[in-house]
Amino acid sequence: MTRFAGRRVLLAGGGSIGPGVGNGKAAAILYAREGAEVFVIDRNPDAAAETVSIIEAEGGRALAHTADLTRPEEAQGAVTRMLAGGGIDVLHYNLGTSVKGGVVETAPEDWTRVFDVNLNAAYHLSRAVLPAMEAEGKGALVYVSSLAGLRSGPYSYVAYEASKAALQRMAQSIARVYAEKGIRANVVLPGPIDTPHVTAIVAPDADPEELAAARARLVPMGRQGTPWEVAEVALFLASDAASFVTGVLLPVDGGMSL
Repeated sequence: MTRFAGRRVLLAGGGSIGPGVGNGKAAAILYAREGAEVFVIDRNPDAAAETVSIIEAEGGRALAHTADLTRPEEAQGAVTRMLAGGGIDVLHYNLGTSVKGGVVETAPEDWTRVFDVNLNAAYHLSRAVLPAMEAEGKGALVYVSSLAGLRSGPYSYVAYEASKAALQRMAQSIARVYAEKGIRANVVLPGPIDTPHVTAIVAPDADPEELAAARARLVPMGRQGTPWEVAEVALFLASDAASFVTGVLLPVDGGMSL
């Protein structure tokens, strides 16, 4: 029996920002392999459709949905569409963006944009999903955040760090309030992971091989993690195997947080 047979997963950020597999795309594929019906949301319709096509080619079930989740009405619309076809057992939030710079270097509009994607969209989506989960008396929320929400990294990304820290506190607040209602909320904290986001946003001008080697040197295990490793931890937290786990901030970082 697969872990998510008969369950429905709303996965925000299920496409990739560039060629390859990111954390959200990997999670969508793994949920489907474990029997879930996956509702893949992405602002880029082609990215969502590509993930769905991979799932369907493997015999899984998935539906693509295009939305800008920083807009509360679009977040509610995505949830309403999914609920029309059944319930929502899992909310998996995987949106994220970043802008390089400290407080002085970060323009106000960039600060706002990073918080809109990393925190506000999660708030809009959670606010739309939680009443339906409460009515069912069950549900699991998994937020993919970052180790940067706990500690400074090798780059200066203050808006990213602050927004991820806020996301983590929001998730723990949800965990505390909804524990008695059968709803769990947990957070995955990836360290250096080899994803398209790195070359597209974090360091687009760097040599990819040199960048990968430099990031690997930061990790006690001597390598970057993979999106599949992040996804496996997220699936564990969403599954019945973690039925007594809520409010956890779980690093997936090769020992970098030690």
